Amino acid sequence: MRRWRKLLIDTWGPLAYKPAFQAAAEGRPTRLPGPMAASWLPSTDRRRLAAYTVLAAYDSNQAAALLDEDGDDRREYGDAALIVDQTLSHLLGETQQIVVEGAEEDTAAQERETLLRQWAQSEQLPMRMQHAERTAVLLGDSVYLLAWSRAKNRPVLKTIDPGFYFPVLPDGSLDTDDYPQRVHLAWEVPEDPATGRKGTLRRVTYELGPIEDGASARTYPWSSRPSTTTCYLTDAEWDLDQLDRTGDIDVLSLSRAHFRTNADGEVLDHLDLQLDFIPVIHVPNTIDSAEHYGKSSLLSAAQLLDDLAAADTDSQRASATTGSPIIGLSGARLPVDRRTGNPLPVQVEPGMVWPLGDSGQLSTVDTSTQLAELRAYVETLRDRLSVVTRLPGSVLGTIRPSEVPSGYALQLSFGPLDAMVRSMRRAREAKYPLLLKMVQRLYQLGGVLPPGDNPSATIVFGPYLPTDLSGTLDLVTRGVQAGVLSLETGVRMLVDAGFPIEDAAQEVERIRAAGRSAPAARQGTDDETESVTDDAA
Repeated sequence: MRRWRKLLIDTWGPLAYKPAFQAAAEGRPTRLPGPMAASWLPSTDRRRLAAYTVLAAYDSNQAAALLDEDGDDRREYGDAALIVDQTLSHLLGETQQIVVEGAEEDTAAQERETLLRQWAQSEQLPMRMQHAERTAVLLGDSVYLLAWSRAKNRPVLKTIDPGFYFPVLPDGSLDTDDYPQRVHLAWEVPEDPATGRKGTLRRVTYELGPIEDGASARTYPWSSRPSTTTCYLTDAEWDLDQLDRTGDIDVLSLSRAHFRTNADGEVLDHLDLQLDFIPVIHVPNTIDSAEHYGKSSLLSAAQLLDDLAAADTDSQRASATTGSPIIGLSGARLPVDRRTGNPLPVQVEPGMVWPLGDSGQLSTVDTSTQLAELRAYVETLRDRLSVVTRLPGSVLGTIRPSEVPSGYALQLSFGPLDAMVRSMRRAREAKYPLLLKMVQRLYQLGGVLPPGDNPSATIVFGPYLPTDLSGTLDLVTRGVQAGVLSLETGVRMLVDAGFPIEDAAQEVERIRAAGRSAPAARQGTDDETESVTDDAA
C-alpha cells in the first residue's frame, strides 16, 4: 500500500523530497547535525533549522552526505556556492553608501551623515553586511544585533546566525511584518570533557514590557511623548540534563537558570536597557506576506543541483572508461604468476606490446559517445539552472560576453536578474533605515547626540549591471543646464551610475564653488587681454 505523506506548503516545502530534511522536521533521528530533536526547540522551528542545515551543506559541497547511500564518490563542483556568490554580488552592487535625507543642503543632516559613516567605518559595516547578506541569500534570513558600548562610546554591531533567532510572533497576527514583543537568541554549548564542563543551553532574551522602576512613564531622548514601555534583557544558561522536557524555548523555568553578568557587573536578569525598542533587526531575503522568514535563493534549484551533481558524477565515471578503455584480449601470451600459475592482471601502459597468436584478437569498449551525451546533458541542466535562479549565462560563466550577438541582446538577458535584484532590495528597504534609526537612538542614549527627532537615513546599494557612464553624464549635464533637473538630483544620478563620488553633498558644493569662480576667472582673462591689446596699440 502506498504511504501517503501529509502535504505541508510553506517556505521550506521545496526540500520536503529529502528524507533527511523530513526526518529532522518531524523530530526523528537524522544525519543532520544540530539540536533538531532537542526538547527546548519549538516544533514549528524544526523545519526552518533543518532547511538551514541542508542549504549550508549545498554551499559547502557536502549535500551528498544527506543521501541515503554513502555518497563518498558524489561529485559537487561548487554550483550552489556560485549561485549564492553571484546573487550576493548583484544584490549589494559595487558600493554601499549611507545617505541621510537632506544632506545635500542642510548642515545638520550633513553632520549626521558624517557621523553615521564614521560609525560604519569603525564597526566595519561593509564587511558585516557582506557576511549577513550572504547568509540571507543562502539561508533566507539574517539577523543584526545592536548594543551600546560604554568602552567604545558608540553602538556596536554584530551579525547573528539565523539558526539562533527565535522570535515570539504575536498570536493571530495577520501581518507577518508585525514587530515581535519578545525575541530569543538561543544555542547549545557542547560539553567539554577535558574541563568537565557540562553541555548547556544559552538563551538571550529581549522583551518589551511596562516600566517597573516606580515611574509610570519615561521620556526618551528621541521622542517628546512619554512612553510606558521599556526593553528588558535576560541572559541565562541551563544545564542540558536539567531542562524541562515539556517546555520549549519560550517557557523554560528560570528557577534552574544561571544568569550571566555584563562588563559592569550587572546581573542580566530582566535588566532594564532604557530603550523602548528591541535592538534586533531581522533581514529576510525575499518578500512573503504569509511568512515572517525569507526564502533562500537556492530553494527552487535544490533538485536541479542534485541532478547536476548526479550528471557530473556519471560524466566523471564515463570519462574514466574513455581515457582508460576496457580492453578484451584473446590469444595473447599473458604473464603468469610462477607460484600459482594464474595469469597476472594486465595494466595498459604506453609502449606495451602484447604478442598475439594466429587467431588472437584485441577489442576495446568505446564509451566516448556516452560521455558526449552526458556532457550535453550537463549543459542542458546548467541552462535550466540559469533560468530557475534568474542568473543569465554570462553571470554564471556558461556564456562568454563575446558570444552574445549584440549589446542589446545582452541587456535583454539581464531582465530576469534585474527583476530579482529589485525585489530583493525592496525586501530590505525598511530594514536598513530601521538599523540606522536604532544607531542614532543609541547615540542619543549615550549622550553623543542631542535629544530630538532624527533624520531619515538609509544605505544605498550601487549599480550591479554595466552602465553607460558617458551617456549618464551627458543626460545629467543637459538636464541641469535646461533646468529640468536640480544639481542635487543630477549628482545623485551620477552616484547611482557608479561615478566615484564619495560624498554627494560635498560634490554639490564643489560644483557650485567652481561655478562661482568661473565668471571671475573669465573676467580676469578678459581684462588681461584688453590690457595687452592697448599696449600693442
